[in-house]
Amino acid sequence: MPEVRGRLSQGRDLSGLTWLRVGGPADWFFMPADTDDLAAFLAALDPAIPVFPMGVGSNLIVRDGGIRGVVIRLGRPFMEISVEGDTVTAGAAALDAHVARRAAEAGRDLTFLRTIPGSIGGAVRMNAGCYGTYVADRLHEVEAVTRGGERVTLPAAELGLGYRRSALPEGWVLTRARFTAPPGDPEALAALMEDQLARRDATQPTKERTAGSTFRNPAGHSSTGRADDTHELKAWSLIDAAGLRGYRHGGAQMSEKHPNFLLNAGGATATELEALGELVRERVFQSSGLRLEWEVLRVGDPLPRDTDDPAP
Repeated sequence: MPEVRGRLSQGRDLSGLTWLRVGGPADWFFMPADTDDLAAFLAALDPAIPVFPMGVGSNLIVRDGGIRGVVIRLGRPFMEISVEGDTVTAGAAALDAHVARRAAEAGRDLTFLRTIPGSIGGAVRMNAGCYGTYVADRLHEVEAVTRGGERVTLPAAELGLGYRRSALPEGWVLTRARFTAPPGDPEALAALMEDQLARRDATQPTKERTAGSTFRNPAGHSSTGRADDTHELKAWSLIDAAGLRGYRHGGAQMSEKHPNFLLNAGGATATELEALGELVRERVFQSSGLRLEWEVLRVGDPLPRDTDDPAP
């Protein structure tokens, strides 16, 4: 491995770093000291070694066998947030909620980020959105380090942002994002965010071990939060109609409160969580003819098995 100024360790267990608390070890785990450290490391790293940038693990299932190659996680040096005029600049490791609050204090509206779990890097990569607004609607440009160690700045238009997706190349590490945020009254923005939090907590299992919404909505957009919002092509509605609200497999469960949330209800393995998700996809297809697509990212290798596990 190349020499670094940050923290580089071998065999780091990843289960404690994911919100679902599952997953095996990473071959190597790197927390760079700064962008220069990250760029130098990637430039010197054997191109054949895979790289996986990991945020705060809020939208992630790491399989029980762990991740081959290098997992890169950005820490405190990448958490800065600043507001200048209508531009909000945030490090990729800054939490979405913190960015929303800091922007609101400065009279800038990025309130849609307040209830989105995770960090800015993941929000950009997945074009996160809530209540009808997406990262793509506010993003101006990003800074990243390529797999080969080159530092680049890309306008938002070059990221291929769509519903829960981007075209950012594999192995690239986002380091910073700049948003253009419309003005707003700080007190009104704070009140709006409090209302959003109350609505989220009333409808989602926020106190459980979960990775957020498990499947993308076949409708092709997130909930708008408006009174005229329809539910026919929402993932939760299809799961509910298939009779899977509260369904359990081992320690994995579909939430009773919101059936599009996959829970670690106690001692679940990544294998159980993924198996339950696949069962949900199959049952929903049988029920509705629609094939749900995973929103939660699943990475790594399963543990080898002597025999096949029984179907859930």
